[in-house]
Amino acid sequence: MAATVNAPLLRVEGLAKHYGDAPVFEQVSFAVARGELVAILGESGVGKSTLLNALAGLDAPSAGRVELAGRALRSMDERALAHWRRAHVGFVFQAFHVLPHLSVAQNIALPLLLLGRPDAARVAQMLAAVGLAGFGDRLPRTLSGGQLQRVAIARALVHRPPLVLADEPTGNLDPDTAERVIDLLATQVRAEGAACVLVTHSRAAAARADRVLRLSAHGIEAV
Repeated sequence: MAATVNAPLLRVEGLAKHYGDAPVFEQVSFAVARGELVAILGESGVGKSTLLNALAGLDAPSAGRVELAGRALRSMDERALAHWRRAHVGFVFQAFHVLPHLSVAQNIALPLLLLGRPDAARVAQMLAAVGLAGFGDRLPRTLSGGQLQRVAIARALVHRPPLVLADEPTGNLDPDTAERVIDLLATQVRAEGAACVLVTHSRAAAARADRVLRLSAHGIEAV
């Protein structure tokens, strides 16, 4: 898949994470442009989720730098990071993390409500974009795994965040559904002009990305 050619929106330079004397990863550097989906492969325990947390400002790295649109995360305190994250980051989780007692539309609307920008038309637009028009009033328990993951994608993108992070988003899905979900995520990321980082064990999922990187304890490299 060809990505839109743009200057990098996300820059990661020399990122490292240690727990005590034990390194999780070191010397991680890469960049992602608007409209580009980059997949990161790696063995279990290599720190893929830890890397995503660092990109979101949820976990402070031991060394290195993360910048989004030229702003360094380390320049913000915890309160500023929380407000920044709410506006600038969308998450797609493996386990969906939809709220069971809210309707599909209410789940998708949450990021907008947290920002004080309720927008029913935008929620309806995202429902249609992920193929769930007419499902807004339904509860999550009535949906399949693939449908729930589409809800999670719509929720991650509804507030137009510049950075989308996806943590094993196909891990609970059958291969055909997983392929459709990754294609949908890539399509929506490009439509919204977001930079997307996807971490996965699945080579099939990674094959749908624009670029594939492999994370190890010693750094990151192109596959």
